[in-house]
Amino acid sequence: MADINARGMTIRQINTRVKELVKEGQEVRILDPQARHNLVIGVLQDCKITVDGSVGYLCASLLDGPDVTINGNAGWALGENMMSGRITLTRNAGASVGATLRGGELFVGGDAGARAGISMKGGDLIIRGNSGFLTGYMMQKGRIIICGDVGDAVGDSMYEGEIYVAGEIGSLGSDAKEETPSEDELLQVWETLESFGITERFQFKKVVSAKKLYHFDALERFEKRVV
Repeated sequence: MADINARGMTIRQINTRVKELVKEGQEVRILDPQARHNLVIGVLQDCKITVDGSVGYLCASLLDGPDVTINGNAGWALGENMMSGRITLTRNAGASVGATLRGGELFVGGDAGARAGISMKGGDLIIRGNSGFLTGYMMQKGRIIICGDVGDAVGDSMYEGEIYVAGEIGSLGSDAKEETPSEDELLQVWETLESFGITERFQFKKVVSAKKLYHFDALERFEKRVV
């Protein structure tokens, strides 16, 4: 394992060094990150990266392949636009965790802030604790699993995808509805949780799109023809 002591280095220097070491086939550990922003950005190959400490916003974003572990908290938009790989956060995440997530797995070991999984387009977002309001807002694909409670307006304006909630639901968002998950779906969720060391068999509720927003009304169709 190759260590990078981030103290005294710029963000560009840290990220450049990470990519150099990954290219050499090294496993990388970042020490003393000081909760700075934009760490571990745009790594596009399979590798193992560990950050020992909390990070700021937009960290571990634009990834395609890495297995990233962050031993601490994270600010806004952790894992934004990840295409593949795995992110494991040991503590809490700020707002918009997993924004526009396209693939892979993102695990939050504590609570998540508002708009978790906003505009998700694939992959799995797993939250061990609670999640804030507008979780799954404008979700288009993928799966969100919440082992605790979720705030108001969950699934607001979602088009596709599934949100599983073990605890209380503050309120459903616009065009979202609650369903009872099938046995097969529960087995798949439990299997995913087991891969992160969670063995409790939560009885989840499932939130999906009611799909009323899929269709134009008569006036909108007329306007579309005119345009």
